[in-house]
Amino acid sequence: MRIARAVLHAADVPLTRPYAVANHATDHAPMVLLRLEADGALGLGAATPEPEVNSDTRDAALAELDPVVERLRGRDVAPPAAFAAELATLRSPGARMALDIALHDLWARAAGRPLVELLGRVHDALPTSVTIGIGDVAHTLDEAREYLGRGFRVLKVKIGEQFDLDLERLSRLRERTGPDVTIRVDANVGYRPPELLQLLRRAAALDIELIEQPLPRDLVDAQRALPAALTATLMADESLHDLADAEALCAAPRPFGLFNVKLVKCGGIGPARAIAALAAQHGIGLMWGCMDDSRIAIAAALHAACSCAATRFLDLDGHLDLSRDFAEGGFTLEGGVLRLLDRPGLGVAPTSDW
Repeated sequence: MRIARAVLHAADVPLTRPYAVANHATDHAPMVLLRLEADGALGLGAATPEPEVNSDTRDAALAELDPVVERLRGRDVAPPAAFAAELATLRSPGARMALDIALHDLWARAAGRPLVELLGRVHDALPTSVTIGIGDVAHTLDEAREYLGRGFRVLKVKIGEQFDLDLERLSRLRERTGPDVTIRVDANVGYRPPELLQLLRRAAALDIELIEQPLPRDLVDAQRALPAALTATLMADESLHDLADAEALCAAPRPFGLFNVKLVKCGGIGPARAIAALAAQHGIGLMWGCMDDSRIAIAAALHAACSCAATRFLDLDGHLDLSRDFAEGGFTLEGGVLRLLDRPGLGVAPTSDW
C-alpha cells in the first residue's frame, strides 16, 4: 500500500468561549490539517501552533510541510519511524506534530487496528480536567457550576495574574465545590519565587491536586531547593518542550515531580512517547495536555496517553470550545471521562473534504 495523495489545509477557527491566561488571551485557533490517502486508507493529522508556547506559527508549519508532504507520494505505508528523515527536516513543532499524527493514523488504519493497540495499551479510560480561564470570582464560580453540571469532576483553574485574587478565587471555589471535586491550577509562569511558597501553603490547605508551571523557565532552578514533598505537586509545562528538556529536568534535585506533555511542544506522538519513557524511568507522573485542538489532535494525545505507564492525568479539553471541527469520533466523553473508540487508527473521520 502506497501513499497516493497528500492534502494540506489551513483553518482559522473562532472559539465559542475566548479565555485568558497569565500572559495572553485567546479567541481563535490557527490550525494546520494534513490528510494522507493510500489505496482507500486515510491518515489524518492536525496541530494548532502557538507562538506564545514555542514561537511556532501556522504559516511556518505550512511552509515547512508543503515540500515534505510532496515527497511522500509513492512511499510505502510503514511505521512512522520509517519517515524519521522527513520528520527531522521539520523545525516547526507544529509541522512535525501534524505529519507525525497523520503517519501514525495511516499506519494503524492500514493494519486495521486502533493505534493504541499497536503502541501497547496500558489504560482503557481516564478522567480529563476542564479549564476555567482567568477572571473574577463570579466568573470562576459560574464556569465551575456549568462544568460540574456537565459531569466534569476535575477543574483546572488558570491563575498567575493577580496573586491575592487568585487565592480568593481558589478559596471560594473550594467552598463551593466541597471536597469531592478535584482542583488543579495552572499559573502559566505568572509568579516569582517569593509567591511560590505562599501558593504552596495555600494549595495544601485547599487540597489543590497540582500546580502547573508557577515560575518562568529561567527561574525554575529555585524550585530545586524545595523539599521533595513540595516539588512532587509541581508540574513542568513551559519548561518542557523536548527530550533534552526532560533529561535536564530529571537531574537531581528535581524542580518538578510531574510533567505536562503536549504534542505541539515536542512534535508529535513519537517524541512524546520518548519523554514518557524517560519519565517512567525516573518515577515522574505525566499529564497529557493540548492547545485549542481538533478532535484529531485530541484523539492522538489520548492514544499516546493510554499507551504510557507514567500517565496519571489528562487535560484534553481543547476541542470543546471550537466553533467548528474537521473530524468526528475518536473518543467518547461521558461524565468527564475520555474513552477511545474501538476503530482503526485514531478512530476519527473527516467531516468535510479538505
